[in-house]
Amino acid sequence: MSNLEVRNRQRVIEELRVFLKKVFVEPEIISHSLAITRELIDEDNADAIIAQKISETTNVKIPTEHSDADRLFLQVLREVVRDENAMY
Repeated sequence: MSNLEVRNRQRVIEELRVFLKKVFVEPEIISHSLAITRELIDEDNADAIIAQKISETTNVKIPTEHSDADRLFLQVLREVVRDENAMY
């Protein structure tokens, strides 16, 4: 693994660590983010809209240019909502 790849992974891990700390302090972030995702998952450009709404309504700030960690968070939200929908 190159130094660049190692630094990138370390950056992603650090972003996820900071995010997890926010969730532990405010656990309602997850239910709120899932509600936003349920509402907007089928919109055109859903990731950008979901990220903007989460940024506006929680202490999780997702910039317009999504990092790897941001994309992972949005992907997991979509997966959870799709899994919920598949159960019904």
